[in-house]
Formats: sequence, structure tokens, C-alpha cells
Amino acid sequence: MRTPAWFVIAVALVFQGGCRSSDWIERTLVTVDVTGVWEGSYSGTHFSQDVVLVLQQQGQRVIGEVSGLKVPGGSMFTGSIPIDGTVNGDMFSFKEASGLQRVRGELHVNGDEMTGSAEAGAYSSIKMNARRRPQ
Repeated sequence: MRTPAWFVIAVALVFQGGCRSSDWIERTLVTVDVTGVWEGSYSGTHFSQDVVLVLQQQGQRVIGEVSGLKVPGGSMFTGSIPIDGTVNGDMFSFKEASGLQRVRGELHVNGDEMTGSAEAGAYSSIKMNARRRPQ
């Protein structure tokens, strides 16, 4: 009995799709833990400001708050701003939990240090770095 050509092609397509499974594995692989208090700064062309992140991680999901943000030439965001985030590999991405999108960022985590870029208010592409406070 001869196998129809369409069947062979269908089986090949199914197995080819399975070969791409490493993409979703890489996207969901959690290799760092960002739980803790992180102290650092964010800076732009003509300003630098201290910032504190308090983070709690469960799996990929991170919840917490950021405080100390000030819009250059403007006022300080009052109190702490709740944030939601995710960890994918060694990247920590976060945004304001309220959905207002005044604050968001993406930071590369290397041990007890994070560096990357963020947005605060109307200012985008500001540099941000933080170091985990020893417990």
C-alpha cells in the first residue's frame, strides 16, 4: 500500500512546527530572581534622580512599586507607583500597574545589578540602573 503524498507533507509540517518549540521555551525561561529592594538612579541629558524599586517575584510575574521618580523640570510623582512586570531570561520589563503608562522600563539583570532604559512621564529613553540592597 502506498502512502498518499498529502499525508507525508502533513506529517512533515507537524514535525517542523515542533522544532520551533525552543522559541517559546526561551521566552518563558526564568533565570533570574528580582525579589527584593533595589536602589539606584535614572538619568537623562540634564538630570539624575534616585529611585527605589521594591519587587516581589513569583515565577515570571513581578509585582511591586517604584518611588523617587520626578519628571525633570516638573514635580515628583507622589508616593510609590505600583508596577507590574515580567522576567524573561535575564530581562525584567515593567509598567505602571494602573494602566496610565506614565512609567515603564526594561532592565537587564546581572546578579545584583540591573541596567537599562525606562520612561517616566513624557520623558522616554532615560537610563536606569539599580543595585539590590543586601538583606
